[in-house]
Amino acid sequence: MRVLLLGGGGREAAMAWSITRSSRLSKLYICPGNGGTHQYGTNVEIPLEPPFEMLVKFIQQEKIEMVIVGPEAPLVAGVVDELRKHKIKVFGPKKAAARLEGSKVFMKEFLARHGIPTAYFQVFSRPEDAYRYVEKQNRAFVVKTDGLAAGKGVTVARTKDETMDAIRRMMVDREFGDAGNRIILEDRLDGVEVSVFVVSDGKHFHWLASAQDHKRLLDNDEGPNTGGMGAYAPVPFLDQKMKEIITLNIIEPTIMGLKKEGYPYTGVLYFGLMLTQYGPSVLEYNVRFGDPEAQVILPLMKTSFLDLACATVEEKLHEFQIDFYPGYCVTVVLASEGYPGAYKKGVPIKGDLSTEVDCLVFHAGTKLVAPGQWVTSGGRVLCVTAISSTLSRAIDRAYEKVAKISFDGMQYRKDIGKKGIVMR
Repeated sequence: MRVLLLGGGGREAAMAWSITRSSRLSKLYICPGNGGTHQYGTNVEIPLEPPFEMLVKFIQQEKIEMVIVGPEAPLVAGVVDELRKHKIKVFGPKKAAARLEGSKVFMKEFLARHGIPTAYFQVFSRPEDAYRYVEKQNRAFVVKTDGLAAGKGVTVARTKDETMDAIRRMMVDREFGDAGNRIILEDRLDGVEVSVFVVSDGKHFHWLASAQDHKRLLDNDEGPNTGGMGAYAPVPFLDQKMKEIITLNIIEPTIMGLKKEGYPYTGVLYFGLMLTQYGPSVLEYNVRFGDPEAQVILPLMKTSFLDLACATVEEKLHEFQIDFYPGYCVTVVLASEGYPGAYKKGVPIKGDLSTEVDCLVFHAGTKLVAPGQWVTSGGRVLCVTAISSTLSRAIDRAYEKVAKISFDGMQYRKDIGKKGIVMR
């Protein structure tokens, strides 16, 4: 089978690695890929923006039999709709369903329509109205941009002043562009944050995994928000009873609600949840794998992601068995100096980037400049991923590998996965 994978980050590197484990695969293209994905297939440069004419032409010329979409931007822009018009098999949700991530206002209103637990919220289109609301309430809020902001359009304010500052940055300074045309002010929820992933073919769904991301730049969840500095899976304190509650109160109403509203969901669906004293509550949806959560979920899957994608597109999930390895997986993100702000590119990467039985290095923001020689080309550069029978050993193994890699200005958290040990 000839396959095209769209995307170029650490998530897509992990997806490409998993895809190559399928006996169905004959040829893999990655668009645009990165400095490390060449080891899995052929990188190609094609615009991933509407009207997708060059993409369709390439797929037809190369006789691609399956397209798998990694990142959210082309999904929200309608790439699945366009490819399906041309009778091309594609894994991912259509544009209408992708609004769950593309518009936080749509997402919150969908939750409200279907009685799915979430924090109380208000929507604002003018900054002065938002300021007035905060002054009247005289407390802190979670502030969210309506549109996509590369995982950084959320401020969990601790004070009223921080709330006001977030409103200003989003709506007045336009820090996230048009994503801040509308914002949500949401009540803060207390509890433990976890991520849950399912795959759906529009009629049926399978629970894939739980994971815990580490969004803040610095140890102990300090510093600015990022796209994710590391993750681990599965979450050891998510017991069977809690899984059943999440399935009954959140997952099933979501899948059934989308189908009822006329846009059945096909693809991976991410549930960002807060486990509160009153039960699990939805913080956000992502209409694809998280990054870096994909880097810890896919290595635990015995089943190739390509085989899962085929069963999903063919609406045969109810007949499909997904097999997993026992144990835990941890990934540590190595980031450029300055990230999540401005950062330098072209910094030489030194050390051991080789794949080992229990440790993988997924490239994210890298560029290959010569055989075996890479330089940095993004904010998040590498994802060092380790697998072991225990969470503590997986953590130790990941950091053993991290110690063998270096580049000028390299920054990373030293506490990835420790929440899972403390809370067990």
